[in-house]
Amino acid sequence: MTVRAGRLHRLTAREVHAAQSGDHADGGGLMLRVNGPAASWVLRYTAPTGKRREMGLGVAHRGSPAQAGATLTAARDGAHKARELLRQGRDPLDAKAHERESARAADAARKANKARERWTLARCSRDYHERVIEPTKTAKHSAQWIASLENHVPAALWSRPIDEIEPPELLQALLAIKPHERARNLAHGDKVAETVQRIRQRLDAVFEDAIFHRRCTANPAAAVRRKMRETMPRKEAGGFAMLPFQEAPALLGRLREAPGTAARCLEFAVLTAARTSEAIGAEWCEIDLEARTWLVPFDRMKASGKKKAEPHLVHLSARAVDVLRWQLGQHARLVFPSTMKKDAPQSNMAMLAVLDRLGVRDRTTVHGLCRATFSTWAYETAAARPDVIEACLAHREADKVKAAYNRAQFNDERRALLTAWAEYLARPSAAVVPLRAA
Repeated sequence: MTVRAGRLHRLTAREVHAAQSGDHADGGGLMLRVNGPAASWVLRYTAPTGKRREMGLGVAHRGSPAQAGATLTAARDGAHKARELLRQGRDPLDAKAHERESARAADAARKANKARERWTLARCSRDYHERVIEPTKTAKHSAQWIASLENHVPAALWSRPIDEIEPPELLQALLAIKPHERARNLAHGDKVAETVQRIRQRLDAVFEDAIFHRRCTANPAAAVRRKMRETMPRKEAGGFAMLPFQEAPALLGRLREAPGTAARCLEFAVLTAARTSEAIGAEWCEIDLEARTWLVPFDRMKASGKKKAEPHLVHLSARAVDVLRWQLGQHARLVFPSTMKKDAPQSNMAMLAVLDRLGVRDRTTVHGLCRATFSTWAYETAAARPDVIEACLAHREADKVKAAYNRAQFNDERRALLTAWAEYLARPSAAVVPLRAA
């Protein structure tokens, strides 16, 4: 064959095929090393450190001249790449060792990722439950512990690798928890909140255990703790879950479109900041549509058991009057008659059912929506003086002299406050914080 510059490519395919035992030079340090039936390619070179080294370039297949030609071409390509590394000042053997190490690291990473993928949130939860909960808790508590996670964590999240779960999606899943269908009639916002908190605490333990066993590196259940306090329904002093007032206009917009006497009764109660019993028991003899007032008898008020209880005068906004006019003619005595029982008022369960249809029953009670939401709006926006707000809520004044003065002086301010409340509730829903998805 033609000898090229630097005396490379000395061997031919036939010579490779017929070579006997020994070293056969192809030029540039590349040699065919034959040892009986075995043969391999070797590159001799001087490393950048000055040290003479040999690097294997693989087996030399010589079953036929065609095989010998193919293996010769592959060996020359390998030798060429090694010489390029030498021209760059790199040792080909060191580079090869680095490539092997990188490949091993990549393979180890793939195996680790595969192992982590097997440790889903479900598997980690059940593993922790089996190791920690079952041996230390009663059978009933142990069953409830794991069932609360299996029933409430969404399937997509439950089957995800635990180290892929991020705080925002976990928070969204927790806030979307609803009461079980069989318990829906007995469920209240505060009970749902307790369930959500309990589930977060159990997930917190699962993630901490997974971190300890190197199945994940972060605990999203701990990260969402503060955010849950910020977004879960708040409670007034009496413990009634309430809807944030910023979301009330959007809800009232939907409530106005809802049909039925129960929906009108709930809207009226919200507009007047009335207690549930006061609204559902309203009678036409208490209403003066011309004066736009509603005089709630003392025997239906919270303080009716006390001596010298006074009736509560409620000033009606234009929207509240409209609601009442729509109710005219439905019953001779009752403003909001029951559709189920003759001569009976609406039940509080009917208004709870309205909240259920609106998708907010797990976030607020009727009492919380009608009174706590109004109270929070009035105080946080400074819509009126505290005495006026308390008078609208019919909270009793301990000072009898001051109470008499309040009744005489607050009429205009109370009317203005409830009018402002109705106007706030009538704002377009796009102008306020939208409701969360039901």
